Parts: sequence; C-alpha cells; structure tokens
Amino acid sequence: MRNFQEALSKNPLRTKTDLEEALVDLVTPIYECMAQQGTPGRVHLGNSGAVYNQEKSDIEGFLRTLWGLGPLFSQEEACLRFPKLFQQANAGIVAGTTPTSQEYWGKLHDYDQLFVEMGALASYLIFTKPIFWDRLTPREQTNLFDWLNQINQHTIPKTNWLFFRILVNTFFEMAALPFVETTLLADQEEIERYYLADGWYFDGYENQIDYYIPFGMQYYGLLYSVLTCRSQCPYQFNYRQRAATFAQSFKQWFTKTGAALPFGRSLTYRFAQSSFFAVGAFADIEYEGFTKNEGKYLLLQNMRYWFRQPIFTQEGFLSIGYAYPNLNMAEGYNAPGSPYWAFKNFCVLAIPADAEFWTLEEQVPTFATQVRNLHSRMLLVHNQEGTELQAFTVGQHSHEHAHGNAKYEKFVYSTTFGFSVPKATVLLKQGAYDNTLAISEGQTDFKTAFGYEAFAIEDDYVYSRWRPYEQVIIETFVIPMYPWHLRYHRIQTDRRLQLVNGSFAAPADGTAFSSKEGTFYQSSVGCVGIKTFATHQEGTLLMPEPNTNLLYSRTVIPQVSKTVLAGQQEWLVACLGNAFSDQIPPFDVTITADKITMSKGDQRKTIQLNY
Repeated sequence: MRNFQEALSKNPLRTKTDLEEALVDLVTPIYECMAQQGTPGRVHLGNSGAVYNQEKSDIEGFLRTLWGLGPLFSQEEACLRFPKLFQQANAGIVAGTTPTSQEYWGKLHDYDQLFVEMGALASYLIFTKPIFWDRLTPREQTNLFDWLNQINQHTIPKTNWLFFRILVNTFFEMAALPFVETTLLADQEEIERYYLADGWYFDGYENQIDYYIPFGMQYYGLLYSVLTCRSQCPYQFNYRQRAATFAQSFKQWFTKTGAALPFGRSLTYRFAQSSFFAVGAFADIEYEGFTKNEGKYLLLQNMRYWFRQPIFTQEGFLSIGYAYPNLNMAEGYNAPGSPYWAFKNFCVLAIPADAEFWTLEEQVPTFATQVRNLHSRMLLVHNQEGTELQAFTVGQHSHEHAHGNAKYEKFVYSTTFGFSVPKATVLLKQGAYDNTLAISEGQTDFKTAFGYEAFAIEDDYVYSRWRPYEQVIIETFVIPMYPWHLRYHRIQTDRRLQLVNGSFAAPADGTAFSSKEGTFYQSSVGCVGIKTFATHQEGTLLMPEPNTNLLYSRTVIPQVSKTVLAGQQEWLVACLGNAFSDQIPPFDVTITADKITMSKGDQRKTIQLNY
C-alpha cells in the first residue's frame, strides 16, 4: 500500500505532474473511505463534532475535495488518467442532489453550512462543464439546479459567503439556467463595501483582518474573474487590480522556509495560507512590485513546509489542528473534513501544461526587516536571513470565535515559536500565556486583552490601551528590536493586581539557564527568554499544559510576575525570540518622560512616545 504521507513529504512540487500526484495522494484515502462506507457524496472521517450536525460534516468532507478535483478534471485527459476518482466525484454529486437518493444533501435553511460548500461544487461544475454537466440527463441537471438554487432562496451572512452565491449564479449563467441578475450584482456591490485599500478588504468585521482576506475575499474575486462568462465587467477589473496590488504587502506574512504567519482563525486550513498565489497564477495576474516567480516560490514552498509536518491521521486524512493534530485550537465550525479547504491551492492544475507558469524559475522574495501594515494592523519584523517573522499586532479583535483573544490580541505572533491557546484560565499553566500580559486580582482566574479602547501602529512600535476591570487601565508600548522587543506598561489601578508577562513559547526539548541578561531557554528551534530591569524581579520558566501551542505539543514559556498596588505604576520587560540561534545579544533600555532608548550591542534606537 502506498504511504501517502511519506510520498507527500518527498514530493518536490516542481512540475504539474508533481502537483497532480500530491492531490491524488491527498484525495485517495478519502475516496477509499467513502467507497468502503458505501456513501457516495458524503464521507465520515471522524467523530469529533462541529456546530453543524454530523450529516453536514460528512457532506462537507466530500464537497471540499472538489476544490482540487475541479481544476484537475478541467482537462479531459486527466479524467482518463484518473478515471476512478472522476467517476467517484461525479457519482457523489449526482447522489447528493437526487431527492430520492439515500445520500441526498437535503433541504437547507438560512445560514446553512452547506451554502459554504456550494462554492466548491459550483467551481467544479464550471471547470468540468463539457465533460460532466453537459453529459448529465435532463433530470440530473434539474436536480442539481434545484439543490444549488436554495442559496438564492435563503439568507446568508454578509461576509465572504456572498462569493459562494456569486459562484453558483455564475455557473447558472454559464449553463443558461435561471438566475436573478440583480442578486449577482447586489452581492458584488456589497463586497465593494468591504474594500479598504492596497488590495486589503475586511470580511464583514472591520477589526478582524486575517487569512480570510487572501484565501477568501481575494481568492474568490480572482476565481470569479476567470470563471465568469461575462466580459468587461467592472468587478472583474477591480478584483484583478486589487490582487496585483495586494501581493507585495501580503508576501510579508511569509518566510523563505515556507512557514507563514500563524495568526487568527481557521488555521486548520493550513496550506490555504498560500492559495492567493495559486489563484493569482491561475488568473495570470501581472503584479505590482512583486513577480510571478516570487508568487510561485511562496505557493510551493509553503506547501512543501506543510507536507513535512505531522498533520495527518493514521488513515491518511488531514487532521484538525495546525502543525500537529490538535482539537484544543479548533473553532466550532471545524469538522473532520474542514481542513480540505486547503485544496483551493490546486486551482493551478487548471493551468495548461504548456503555460509559462510551469517553467517559471522560483524566486525567493526579499522580505522587509521591519514594515508597517495599517490594514492588517501589524508591524512585521523579519530576521536578516528571512527565516523568521514576528508580527506585532494591535487593534485586532474577534468577538465570537473560540480563543479569539489568543488568536488576535497577543503582543506578537511568530513563524518559529507560534502562539498558544488556553485550555482554561484558572491557573497560569492552563492559560499558556505566551506573548501577552495576564492579569488577576489574586493567584487564579487570569484575564488578557479582549478589545481595546485605543490603539496605534507607528513605524517603530505599537500602542494599546485596554481596561481589564472597571477603574483599571493598562497602556502598553511594544517596541521591536529583533531578536528582542520591549514592553513598556503604564498601569492605573484602584486595586491590588497580579500581573504576569509571558515571552515566546519554545518546544520543551532544550536547556534552561539564567544570566545577567535574564531567564532563557535554548530549544531546538532557537532561544527564548525574558528580562526585567528591576533587581527584585526574576524570571521563571512555565511548563504549560500540553497541546496549547500551535506548533509544538509540549512547550516552555519564560515569564515574570509583578504585584501592583492601587495607584499608577510603570513596568519594563524585554522578551527574546531568537529563531534558529543560540545568541543572546546584550540589551538595555533607558526611559525619560517621552522617550525610550534601547541598545542592543553597539546598536541604539530612540523612540518618541506619542501617547
């Protein structure tokens, strides 16, 4: 039996054949399972739950494979090379849309999860129209239309979901089926309201700028621009122009290793992180300040990175989790089949074999050592080698999804050290409070930032003000000076508080040590540590609960604690996150009323505090 995970980890991902083999290696375990279960159009991949029921979870597991199979089968010769997969995909679609079938996908309701999955199905139908749709019987075509048309008869969220209705109606228009043009235009006009600038959108919520911009808003807009049968549509022009602009800033979310920024929700979609560069290649976008060669590198290097990680179950399925199987970090909408959203990367398989893309030389991008992005509310810092990214964020907020404060509102997120999500908040080890300030009125029940009263992203630092309790205000300046960063807290409180500053988390496979510079831990992926500037404060090393960090199942977090009494106080803490290094550069700081001067070895940086 073929070892799919081993084959994927060794796949060089250089040619179109390599990408086809990768997709087939990923799909085959799913379709073998579906065949064994005898349920065309749905597949039971696991028993963990989601906010939607098990039936919809199983249907999702099948439909998400179509994101990859549609592009693969857009050329008939691929259908002949992989006839079993083609037959299984088509049989599943027919069974799922036939009302008399046991596998019928059913009548839907407002906000139904299966409206999301219609995006994959509609795209598949467009890609394969001559060899699938056109060969269906009139009854089968009617069944498919009736099931899909439910999205035009119900309410859906005014978010990226609008694109799923756009894709359905795009297929209807292509197939000369009834559709309401005003709905198609109204959905696109609504999406126009979400556009910010420089290629950046928000996805329904202005304070939540995450991967739903590249793999949602940008991806679907570009996909539509290619798949629509319309010409000279102003929305097409907008989508393409915005993508051309977006790439040069979005590339800063990556490193040359292929690792992308772990930040925000839906991280279980893993290599969908680079799907923007896939659809950009499919749409043949001429970028501004960015090359197609760089886009190819970021796409394929990100996929290589992911295929080397232990992200598969014993059956060969993609697991829920990030760098390893992990339900603790999941959102409520993550079902066993959800990770296959990553198949959107395989839209490049619709690019003809003789197209320029397949012969382009990959080019490693040049990453900025420090750059501000006001749209994503980040100060992005790369090391000199381009192998580590640290994103200093402020003003991001997710009000409804699991672990929103951990996924959006920590001080910094790292491609090497990741970030942690809590199992509980009673004890410090349960909270796994890396790169955040945890606050308690005692020794238990800690709070971290969840919403800001004010924030700012400057060229050299980020600033925030938040209120953990009534009559308690905390202002924080976070100032990067890689591999260190400084946290300067101004605290106004009417009560006694326990404060805990956590540094980067590192895998628990190394050695702890202390020096005059602070408390440190040298791990296999780099050195982390924490330093205070008060003689009576010493750092400690916390062993948090396992499976709290997204990258490593067991970690160590350097931290320091401070008790504050009622009144006004200041607190200076420096944190080290030196990726792929054992070096601890000397670091010091002086502060005046409105300026901070930091020194790292023979380097000095003075920051004017404007708040």
